[in-house]
Amino acid sequence: MVFKLRVTLSGIKGFYRVYHVHGATTLYTLHKQLRSDLEFPQDQLIMFKGLDFEGAVVGRWGLFDLGNGTVDQISLEKAIKAGTDSFVYFYDVTNKKSVNIQVEGEAEGVKVLPDFPVLAESKGPNPIEFENGYVAFEDLPDTQRHLPGEEEDEDFDDEDLEEEEEEEEDEDGKEIYDEDEQ
Repeated sequence: MVFKLRVTLSGIKGFYRVYHVHGATTLYTLHKQLRSDLEFPQDQLIMFKGLDFEGAVVGRWGLFDLGNGTVDQISLEKAIKAGTDSFVYFYDVTNKKSVNIQVEGEAEGVKVLPDFPVLAESKGPNPIEFENGYVAFEDLPDTQRHLPGEEEDEDFDDEDLEEEEEEEEDEDGKEIYDEDEQ
């Protein structure tokens, strides 16, 4: 059986990935694929926290046995049969960095080799970009959402931009630079 998994970030509409994953695929193999595709650091402890449809914890699987087995012992199908409806995949346990993985059911008409997750759909940059201040168009407040050629915010004009630039000058009228820029 091939499952459809949707990877998302909490509160971010501008990112998702959809994978088709064979049921026999271990969580460790899924971890390796996510780490590769999403450019997660390779030197961090990881953990999958399985949740049921109500959000209750079904199990925790990591590189070390956390009571439910290790990621290389648990297949996706086993985790789903245990009642897992979604996962929180901690790609950096120490810093509590994670993505959400929703099991969307069986992928219809998809043939995937065992133990080989396939990226089927993609939207937005990798999660690290959101940590660095990237904001997707869908996540902007309504007041800042406009496309080129559309009317912009009436309260902001070129004079506001000029005032901001003037504030960056010192008393002598010379621009102030950081030591690194000189």
